[in-house]
Amino acid sequence: MYKQIDSNKHKTIILMTLFLAFIIFLGWVIGKIYPEYGYGPLVMAVIISLVMTMVSYFAGDKVSLATAGAKGPIMANDNPYIYRLVENLCITAGVPMPKIYIIPDQAMNAFATGRDPEHASIALTQGIIDRLENEELEGVIAHELSHIKNYDIRLMMIVVVLVGTISILSDYFLRSRWRKRDSSEGGGQAGTILMVVGIILIVLSPIIAELIKLAISRKREFLADADGALLTRYPEGLARALEKISTDSDPLDRANTATAHLYISNPFGAKATSGFKKLFSTHPPVAERISQLRSMA
Repeated sequence: MYKQIDSNKHKTIILMTLFLAFIIFLGWVIGKIYPEYGYGPLVMAVIISLVMTMVSYFAGDKVSLATAGAKGPIMANDNPYIYRLVENLCITAGVPMPKIYIIPDQAMNAFATGRDPEHASIALTQGIIDRLENEELEGVIAHELSHIKNYDIRLMMIVVVLVGTISILSDYFLRSRWRKRDSSEGGGQAGTILMVVGIILIVLSPIIAELIKLAISRKREFLADADGALLTRYPEGLARALEKISTDSDPLDRANTATAHLYISNPFGAKATSGFKKLFSTHPPVAERISQLRSMA
């Protein structure tokens, strides 16, 4: 477990470095294609990447919670049942008590966010609180606490903001291309090449970002399932919870592609993981997760 925590910390540094390098590369490409802009695009890319990296590290949790419409944090007297459930599991796991938020939504879902166990938050939908039994809800909370303990939250939180930065620069490249074309008399062969390069960058940037999310999120879910089951010593509780959640076809009212990888289940509902769409899901198949949990019993 300690090796996994160290691995996640190192991967955080690698991930941030890759994002920064890619963002700066986009700025450099724009500057090379449009020499009249000088070092402007590169300077802008560096500034944006540094600012967004700091935002994602220090305020990414607030962005995620605000995007989800989470209310809180709650105190013990606001919801004693949930507060004590989280508190007892934190004592067992040996992690600080995270802030607890409630999402006023009847869909069943939950997520954890923050930069480390000392600055972490858990958000639960009202639907998952109302519709799961005690052992099932305990399994879900243990899953989220495992994300916190293993520093998964830092990895996943950084993705939320930095993926958006890549989209911003890709859009900037496209707009720059059209401004250049409108202000020139003709592009000829060079103009065609520039357009091809622009299209490739615009198409590939979101795909690369999505692949990063998939690679991080799917493996982290399996690990958190296993660690959550180890924490409660009752894998069947989480397995039953996942069964109920998987039958909930209603998406979250404020489901967002940028934060979808944070949730315990796809926030766009069961339809988002069926057919061709499941190839690009941020979550592994629920049936496979349930099977692995029940093999631990």
